[in-house]
Amino acid sequence: MRPIILGIFAAFFFAFTFIFNRAMDLAGGSWVWSASLRYFFMIPFLLLIVMGRKNLKPLLKELKTAPGKWTLWSCIGFGLFYAPLCFSASYAPGWLIAATWQITIISGSLLAPLFYEKVMTINGPIIVRGKIPFKGLAMSLIILMGIVLMQLEQAGTLSVTAIVLGVMPVIIASFAYPLGNRKMMDICGGRLDVFQRVLGMTLASMPFWLILSIYGLVTEGPPSIGQTFQSGLVAISSGVIATILFFQATDLVRGNMQKLAAVEATQAMEVLFALIGEVWLLNTSLPNAVSWLGMLLVMGGMVLHSYITHKKAPLSASKESA
Repeated sequence: MRPIILGIFAAFFFAFTFIFNRAMDLAGGSWVWSASLRYFFMIPFLLLIVMGRKNLKPLLKELKTAPGKWTLWSCIGFGLFYAPLCFSASYAPGWLIAATWQITIISGSLLAPLFYEKVMTINGPIIVRGKIPFKGLAMSLIILMGIVLMQLEQAGTLSVTAIVLGVMPVIIASFAYPLGNRKMMDICGGRLDVFQRVLGMTLASMPFWLILSIYGLVTEGPPSIGQTFQSGLVAISSGVIATILFFQATDLVRGNMQKLAAVEATQAMEVLFALIGEVWLLNTSLPNAVSWLGMLLVMGGMVLHSYITHKKAPLSASKESA
């Protein structure tokens, strides 16, 4: 249950991303700066944490061993994850982006065949290709159905442009984030803790953010003081706190695709947290009865997902310890 609880707390802090990104867009800020400033601000905070734990040298050594892989999968896991989310904030409200982002529940499960896991047999442990966890995926579909109900009425009022430019980039991000995260877990092989890995991926993704910043400086000019401040808040809440919590949760279930899917399913809570935040901070209207039904489906789907995972825990534990 600990990975599930960590995932829920991560969802709470991730929700600030959708709220603040929408607020910055409504205030006239560019999505380019909303995306890149977050990762620039993350570096000093993460450096302090890693240096305080005296773990910087092992991280730098890991970065030197495979700089190409670190750069590639960090740019995918962080760059192609966050830049599309910020871009979407220019065309769709935060609640729709948060709801669409939950497609990562299914995206993460569909990526399972791209990875390998250790399985214990009578002849000893063997490495096999991961399989799509269909039972967990069924629970994820319940969660997704609840999200659709939550946003059904509001989505009907959006234009085609808002749907395409506000939804499609989020779908891309939903595959990029778990793909980059899992690939980096394989590359690190358990040699780095979660703080080192997040800092390493942030540093390795800097080429992406520097190029994006140059583009923003040429096309939009420098960011405003207000956008800079809000980006700093996003960096702390989502970039540092939420990312570390989520990566810690995924590290605890590394190598078990079913449990990994369960942890990723907890991110459905972002919709509830984002909705509460928008009602409170951005004066968004309260949901109707259908939306409340959707919330209940989300919560129920999460409980069932957790139950199915917990039910198979003894078998899974034997596989991981082998």
